[in-house]
Amino acid sequence: MEPDWEDSGGFVAIGLLVIALALTLGGIETIAGYEVLAAGQTAFGFLAAGNFSLGVLSAGIFSVGVFSVGVFSVGIFSIGIFAVGPFAFGMYAIGFYATQQYVSPSEENTMSD
Repeated sequence: MEPDWEDSGGFVAIGLLVIALALTLGGIETIAGYEVLAAGQTAFGFLAAGNFSLGVLSAGIFSVGVFSVGVFSVGIFSIGIFAVGPFAFGMYAIGFYATQQYVSPSEENTMSD
């Protein structure tokens, strides 16, 4: 079975998680001065989670990274309400391959007697 190139983002994300797990189990806490696992109000690291996060894999209200998830997200693969990046998914997405979700009003029910 040959994988599709469309699925490569998932493989890359899983690979990055495996690298982070190996670094953590190996006792390596920082890379180039940034934490491997960072969490807090503002987080900067390989895996970052916080209100303001910057990292390879980042999650938070304002997130920036290769893979970013949050209300306002910027990254190569970004998911959020406001998403910006080449591969962006969200209600208001801007990017080369952007997927936007539109909410259409429901049809009016007309009941006749």
